[in-house]
Amino acid sequence: MGKNEPKARVRKLSFYYPGVSFFFLFLLALGIEIPQGVCTEPQPAKSLFDWVQEDIRKRVESAGPSTQIHCQGERICESSVLPRFYSQRSFRPAWVTPQGDFAQADSLLQAVQGADQEGLRAEDYRYSKLLGLAVEIREQKIRRIPLSPEKLADLDLLLTDTFLIYAAHILDGRVNPETIQAEWHARGRTLDLAEVLEKALTSQRIGATLKDLLPLSPGYRRLRQCLADYRQLAQNGGWPLVPGGPQIRRGDWSSRIEFLRKRLILAGDLDPDPQAGGDFFDEKLDQALKRFQRRHGLDVDGIMGPATLAALNIPVAERIWQIEINLERWRWLPQDLGQRYIWVNIANYGLEVIEKGNPVMAMRAVVGKRYQRTPVFSALMTYMVFRPYWNVPPTIAKKEILPLVQKEPDYLEKNEMKVFQGWAAGRKEIDPQSVNWAELAPENLVYNFRQEPGKLNSLGGIKFMFPNKFHVYMHDTPSRELFQRTTREFSHGCIRIERPIELALYLLQGLPEWSKENLLKEIGKSLDRIVRIPSPIPVHILYFTSWVDEDGTVQFRNDIYGRDEPLKKALDQKPPVL
Repeated sequence: MGKNEPKARVRKLSFYYPGVSFFFLFLLALGIEIPQGVCTEPQPAKSLFDWVQEDIRKRVESAGPSTQIHCQGERICESSVLPRFYSQRSFRPAWVTPQGDFAQADSLLQAVQGADQEGLRAEDYRYSKLLGLAVEIREQKIRRIPLSPEKLADLDLLLTDTFLIYAAHILDGRVNPETIQAEWHARGRTLDLAEVLEKALTSQRIGATLKDLLPLSPGYRRLRQCLADYRQLAQNGGWPLVPGGPQIRRGDWSSRIEFLRKRLILAGDLDPDPQAGGDFFDEKLDQALKRFQRRHGLDVDGIMGPATLAALNIPVAERIWQIEINLERWRWLPQDLGQRYIWVNIANYGLEVIEKGNPVMAMRAVVGKRYQRTPVFSALMTYMVFRPYWNVPPTIAKKEILPLVQKEPDYLEKNEMKVFQGWAAGRKEIDPQSVNWAELAPENLVYNFRQEPGKLNSLGGIKFMFPNKFHVYMHDTPSRELFQRTTREFSHGCIRIERPIELALYLLQGLPEWSKENLLKEIGKSLDRIVRIPSPIPVHILYFTSWVDEDGTVQFRNDIYGRDEPLKKALDQKPPVL
């Protein structure tokens, strides 16, 4: 201890406790050392903010690796985000100020209250509990009742946890598609949500930050508005059931037509007309029914048959949840799909080329069978192959080609297929007649079938390549009649497109050597050729059973792969943790 330090400590102590200095000076005069700490300056009392900070620290640190923190009798946050967020700010309250206020909580509550507009549920994010706790604390402050540090810590932790969970759900989806085996591999956006929250609090932009996390696509916004419209329709009583009976078409008379007319008016397919009505199926009703059929992916024949009647009588509540689950699918997508991209909707059997948010080309497509489903994913289309060979995949060779060869000895010759020993480069071609196909079991098939380019080739004249782990691509097809079918699930997973020449010309636009005439001439040659796409284009193969077109037309499709119901059940359950 320094020579003058005890005296200095005595002076400090005498400032707080007048009259004690003489006693300690007497001890010093006798040469008695004053113990360290006896004369230290008294610490000021902890503030309410300090106690809240201490409470948060104890709860977060005591949770340990399990990251299970309890507030208001509820376990919260089973991820590392919340503990990391508070640790980075030395456990200082995020929402509660030193004065015991929490004004930014109002912005979060307002955002959570609007979760229903996004097809989510406000109560899944503790809206009532947070509102009640905030009101209770504010009433105590007004009545000058001492505020509880524990309750303020509860509020702070719950608000943080709610922000993180809601932000995660609107950013990347409430449900992880992999957990419901949705075959959805096009994943959305990821951000450091602890950093997002810190910036939102600092800038006082809680509501604006959450709004920025929503999908920016016009397709999402249109579908969200559709949800509001259909909920209003449900509140007004929905639409009437159309009685069953024999088919009805234009020119018919039936008492059921009055129900059909009202149903189509309520869905927006038929304009109200005070002069129309009664039991006659007129021209306007015919056009309205065709519009309804077109919007629902049905045969557009103007006949109210069994399939159309079934679609008419789907309750509005079922259409509402169909809209909600497709809003969730939008949240699974990247924020930026590209200024220019190819969009394939499996459930719609269709392909569109989109530029700056607007479709510039559309065509029909054939997708995978129900037991050979086309997966959902995104990739970059980089090249095309003119007059491609078709190297038959092993599974197709064993399950489909081998039985046909065993049944028809000349099948390979008729379909211009060659046989090779194995799959390695430089493999040897063999004579099909040298193989005893009848005695060959599928599991022992060691041969590779290759179909030569030509009119019979299953890939047609062009295939469009966007390398991916699923070995899926788009291609032409000689089976043109399939595009006239209403439902088109016939492929092994790849996508057959209706107008491959048009798509190829679009992808090669700007290159004068690739006129339509030259392109057709190239396809007519005997050898295959790889052609690089000058500006590679993103391809998004997706699955939507409800969407809204640019002109506001609401579309619904059948759930051909049975993916809607598992997603609905997942959304109905308690929200998953981060």
